[in-house]
Amino acid sequence: MTFETFPFPWPPGHEPLDDPRVQAIAAAAQALVAQRDAWLNPPGLPAAELKQRTLTNLYNARPDWLDAAHRTLDAAVCAAYGWPADLSDEEILARLLALNLERAQGEGLART
Repeated sequence: MTFETFPFPWPPGHEPLDDPRVQAIAAAAQALVAQRDAWLNPPGLPAAELKQRTLTNLYNARPDWLDAAHRTLDAAVCAAYGWPADLSDEEILARLLALNLERAQGEGLART
């Protein structure tokens, strides 16, 4: 229910799979997951050290490669919306709210 009214660039399940913007998001997300999985479960690491490899520890350390992977994914998502990649978090939230309100009005769902 959290994303029921979230203003995605395309309705969930209706993304144009041949669209290069969709493909860029998919590639960036797959690269991020692959890099995180490689960090979380490197081959040959002793069990005690492996136990310390958690997503919490990874994101608390926030290595450069992780930031770069997120920037790539963020840029692909911004491109899908037709937005510049250098927006602040506040500007992104403002644009998402405006888009949500615009779509709700178009569907007769806006409250006054």
